[in-house]
Amino acid sequence: MRVNLTKKDIINSIYMQIGFSKKISENLLDDIINLLITNLIKSKKIKISNFGTFTIRSKKKRIGRNPKTKETKIISERNVVLFKPANQFKDFLNLERNDQDR
Repeated sequence: MRVNLTKKDIINSIYMQIGFSKKISENLLDDIINLLITNLIKSKKIKISNFGTFTIRSKKKRIGRNPKTKETKIISERNVVLFKPANQFKDFLNLERNDQDR
């Protein structure tokens, strides 16, 4: 079962834990997201301690193929965002998994 974390869920969590109004919580989250996006575009890399690093990588133009129809198309050049988790983040995930196995 897949459960998505939505923006509304994050806003409600800020509202419940910190006590800000939902409007202020939404503005806070929007400001954080805009700050991350702006800095990622400007510097091509964002490192968040104990969480991970976001980087922008350029992908060159290439030929792609539709597996169903075997039709070939050119996939345009574009930028993609990569995420590399920090060691502390990976350790935390593995600790949670090991606790569940017991």
